[in-house]
Amino acid sequence: MRCSEIYETAELADRIYKTSMKMALEAGNSGSHIGGSLSCVEIFAVLYNDVMKYDVENPLWEERDRFIASKAHCILSHFATLSLVGYFPESELDSFHANDGLLCGHPYNPRIGLEFSGGSLGMGISVGVGMALVAKKEKKSHSVYVLIGDGEANEGSVWEAFMSTAQFKLDNYTVIIDYNNMQFDDRNEKVMSLTPIGEKMKAFGFTVAEVNGHDVNELRKAFSLPFNGRPKAIIAHTIKARGVDRIENKSESHQIAINEEDYEGAIRWRNVHNG
Repeated sequence: MRCSEIYETAELADRIYKTSMKMALEAGNSGSHIGGSLSCVEIFAVLYNDVMKYDVENPLWEERDRFIASKAHCILSHFATLSLVGYFPESELDSFHANDGLLCGHPYNPRIGLEFSGGSLGMGISVGVGMALVAKKEKKSHSVYVLIGDGEANEGSVWEAFMSTAQFKLDNYTVIIDYNNMQFDDRNEKVMSLTPIGEKMKAFGFTVAEVNGHDVNELRKAFSLPFNGRPKAIIAHTIKARGVDRIENKSESHQIAINEEDYEGAIRWRNVHNG
């Protein structure tokens, strides 16, 4: 079953956002990685509603597309998405941050759609290269999608993986860069600038699209671009902690506890803007 059988993409994005906010509020004083979760809500909605092939009734289906959240600090919206598309009941979201819960930490569990245990930045992209190589060698039809953060691209292993994708002509491989211009310490240009990211990706052998990462129509068009025998890079320009006024576009949103005022304000904002 594909999620598109249930939701329109914009509706799915709206539900991912609101579910993520509810999880963040219920995490209490322990806080959560809210900033990088809210910046990729629409990316998740388009991937799971319009792009990837998967079957929640047969999660280990060999021809399923593989998705890796290398920027595992988007775990709120990733868990919310997996629940909403049917991998596990929404009631399981209550186990977020609970010891021994299904969703504790950064679990690896393909039966609920988690192909990779993230946390160490810069690792998931290379795992995705391995998956794409295996698919090529075994003449499989599935594709591999890897979501990374722009701050994560400071890691040297990321660029080694980029070189590999072009070297091996992995036209079954798409990297999505959540380009929210922010990382844990500060804005990217103050820590380590990636500009001009589009030209760099082209130089590394990618077919490149730059889009508004909060516009589902632009994202759809980017994912539908032909590979032309090369890996694809989608640079999605986004806003960290989008819609949460107190922490929007601020580095402290990386890991923080929110309060009722934050939650209610974000829900009001979402109801007005709805993506």
